[in-house]
This record gives sequence, C-alpha cells and structure tokens, in this order.
Amino acid sequence: MLRATGLDDADLEKPLVAVVSTWTDVMPCNLHLRELQAAVCEGVRAAGATPVQFNTIAVSDGIAMGTDGMEASLVSREVIADSMELVALGHMVDGIVGLTGCDKTIPAAAMAMARLDLPSVLLYGGPIQPGRWQGRDVTIQDVFEAVGACAAGKLDEKELCELERSACPGAGACGGQFTANTMALAMTMMGLSPFGANEVPATAEDKRAQARRCGELVVGLVQRQEGARKFITRASLTNAVAAAAASAGSTNAVLHLLAIAAEAEVELSLEDIDAAAARTPVIADLKPGGRYTAVDLWRTGGAATMTRTLLEGGFVSDVPTVTGRSLAAEAAEAPRGVLSPEVVRPLDRALKPRGGFAILRGSLSPDGCVVKLAGAGRQSFEGPARVFDREEAAFAAVQAGTIQKGDVMVIRGEGPVGGPGMREMLGVTAALVGRGLGDDVALVTDGRFSGATHGLMVGHISPEAALGGPIARIKDGDRVRIDVESRRLDVDADLSARRDAYHGRARPRGVLGKYAATVSSASLGAVTTRR
Repeated sequence: MLRATGLDDADLEKPLVAVVSTWTDVMPCNLHLRELQAAVCEGVRAAGATPVQFNTIAVSDGIAMGTDGMEASLVSREVIADSMELVALGHMVDGIVGLTGCDKTIPAAAMAMARLDLPSVLLYGGPIQPGRWQGRDVTIQDVFEAVGACAAGKLDEKELCELERSACPGAGACGGQFTANTMALAMTMMGLSPFGANEVPATAEDKRAQARRCGELVVGLVQRQEGARKFITRASLTNAVAAAAASAGSTNAVLHLLAIAAEAEVELSLEDIDAAAARTPVIADLKPGGRYTAVDLWRTGGAATMTRTLLEGGFVSDVPTVTGRSLAAEAAEAPRGVLSPEVVRPLDRALKPRGGFAILRGSLSPDGCVVKLAGAGRQSFEGPARVFDREEAAFAAVQAGTIQKGDVMVIRGEGPVGGPGMREMLGVTAALVGRGLGDDVALVTDGRFSGATHGLMVGHISPEAALGGPIARIKDGDRVRIDVESRRLDVDADLSARRDAYHGRARPRGVLGKYAATVSSASLGAVTTRR
C-alpha cells in the first residue's frame, strides 16, 4: 500500500517521519502551512528519512470570537491532539514534525508529542505582519477595541470599516503577544522548537528555510532516539512559564502548560506557575499591554534576546533542545537582530517587577483562577458585582452603556463544562477598553480571555458555575475584592447559605456533549485524559 503512494524500496528502508500540518484556508494563521509542509519534507529527505504527510483541523479563535462558534476553540485542542496521536500510532511512524498556527494548534501538537514520546519538532507558522491604518501599525486587537469605541461614539462606522479592512494584511497568526505568539515562545523555551524558527513572520523570506531546517532536525532526533519527553520536563515547563510572564503574554499559557505537563506526566501546579511568574519581571514591551508587535520582537532578536536576558537574571535554567545543544548555547550563538532596548528591556529597566499574570484563590475561586496583569496598573480592585449568565448578556450591557466605573462584571456559565468549551471574552474586554473603561472596570469569569485582552481581568474560576462553584451563587451588588498582592479573590457574602442562582443549560449532543462529559477543571488544564 505504501508503494501505491509512490514510495520505493529505498524510501521504505529509511525512517518514516510524519509531517503533520494544521493547514486550512479559512483563516490567515494557517493559510501558508502547505508551503512550509513541503519545505519540511525536503529537509526530512535531505537528512536521510522518508516524510509522510497528513493534516488535522484548526479553529480560528479570532473569527469565532463572541459567537457560539467559540465553544469549538478549546475543544479543538483535544481533537487535534487526539488525531495527531492516532495517525502516528496507526502508521507507526518514527518521528513527527507538527506545523501549527492559530492558538490551540500549538499546545495540541505538544500534547500529542508528549503522549507519543516520539522524536518530535514543533514549528509555528509565524506571526502576521501588522496592518497600517492612519499612519500606525495595527493588529486584530485594535479592531475589537474599535467596536467599543464606535459604540461609544469615539469612532464612526466608516473609520471602523477602514480599520477592519486594514488590520490583517496576509498570512500569519495574530500579531501581538497573544496566545499563539506566547505559546510559540514557550515551545522555544522548552526546547521543542529551535531558536530562530517560530518567531520568523509567516511571509518572511527565511520562513521556508526554517521549515526545511526543522525537517533535518527531526531526523537527527530519530537517529539519537530522543523522544519529546526529553524536552518536556519540569525545568523546561518552568522556563515556558517564565517566558510567558516576562513577555506579559496570554493567560491561556497557564491552561495549556498545565495540559502539556499532564500529558507528559510531569508535576506542574498552579502554585508552581504563580511562583515562576512572581519572580520574573516583565521585560518585553509587547501588545496587548505594550507598544510593539511580534514582528518587532523578531527584528530585535526574538526568543534568543529574551532568553539571554532571562538567563542573565537566573529566571530560566539551561535545558536541552531539539538541535542537540542546550538552551543557553543556542541563545548565545543566535543572531542578535537589530537590537532595541525598548522592545526587550534590560533587567535594570524592566517594565514591571513581576510577570503578566498571577494565580488567585479565595471564597469566589477556592480551586484557583488566573488574573491578567498585562497593561493593568492596578493590583487590587473592589466593587459591586454585575452578574451575567453567558457572554452575550455581558457584551450587550457594555454596548448599551449600563456598565459603570467601579463595577466588577461577573460572567458565569462559560467554563469547560458549562460553556461547554470555555469561550474567550475578548468581545467584552475589548468593548470595555474601547469605551474607556479598561482601567475602571474589573471582570471575573469561569471562562477564558484572549491573549489580546488587557486590564484587570480574572478568568478560569474554579470550580466553575456548572459544577456548583461559588460563582454560581453570587448576586448583583455583592462586593467583590481582587487583591493580587495577597493572591485573593473574595466576595463579601455567605455564599454557602444560598442556593445556586445559575442553573445552566441543557448539555448539547455531539462533540461538545462528549467534551463536557469528560473534561477536567481549568485548574488542571481542562484536559480530557484525566478528571
């Protein structure tokens, strides 16, 4: 049967390397992966192995955002990991290269690699180039925030339409330090991706050469019999947390790194994540809280520049990488780019003394939650709860102008089980920013946030409302307190004496129903392989 596909005796005597793409033409993030897949195959052949190709799914968070379609996003992570694992098992391949793009494809590929423990290399398709509008660089973040600005009368509909048409000029994933770029940096820090590969923009001339290089590297891993778990360790996962914190990246990194750790059978807890984030300063001035894009980070030396700085301060440790050399050795010899002390700051000019997120517990989230600190100057907030069941009701309230300074918006019923699928709240958070309320309103949810979210936002509330967590019993007017310094999220009410005010909705059939029946808590990574 393999001969029927065009392979001959010489091909079949060599190791078989699966080159797995998440290509699709329904989004810019993964649009170009077919071309990169061909380049990876060239590298595999040149290094003395035989490539075999297959494809798996991808769901665009940016397109699905704010709709019922967003329920598919986190669920797709499990489907991608499962499908990669199944085909690799079924065809007994010797190694695997995963080509990834939009958010969930990156952790999904790493999860599959952790399960299989095959020689593995992960390549991210790279960030999109920024768009240009009214003389400045813009990203998809600007479009979501402009929706709120338009509703508030700060921008007219013609300007909003012009911005929307300009923000995404071609192939590549969202251009700030949102989830895709945060996780791509994490994969480099873990050693699963080589330095200089992931951060190259999707349309840059060097991207195809980096893809070919990844094909060559995986054959070396096959020859040395080095599986993915050599690189997915407690030390490398801690490095990934530190890099996400230092870049004020997406809070989704918490969810995904917990999931990767679970699949690799490595102990990693919310407390471990909080400790790493607390001791690591923010040194990268990147969107959504900062000024620069992922393309700017690439120009200034990318992951290697950040790694050298973090190694200097002792915030990350030296670990092995897929190149056969250590993280420190790779960072030391990587090209330095056009260095800018503004994009990546030296330690004595760090933007903030602690990383871009923290883990809180308290009467509203006894099993833990994640607070996003990117762009937020405030470390504490107290105000009356404005409670909404589901995202749509909350968004409508923001657009109607009924949310006031000092309010704490509470959105429940959006957890892994209750959603199902743990939708991201970018539509709501961006609308708040667009109306000028980003620093004056806090938001608490058992759902998630997009990497493009900034402000004082608390997500991943556990236990979630659908599982009877305290958030199911909170009411309008209850005083909610967020205190980052003490790592607390509390409400001034005896919730134990109340019946649930949230009653959820009927569990759907099909894939969402299966997911809701098997998914674990967000505090465990929302995985479906343990509960």
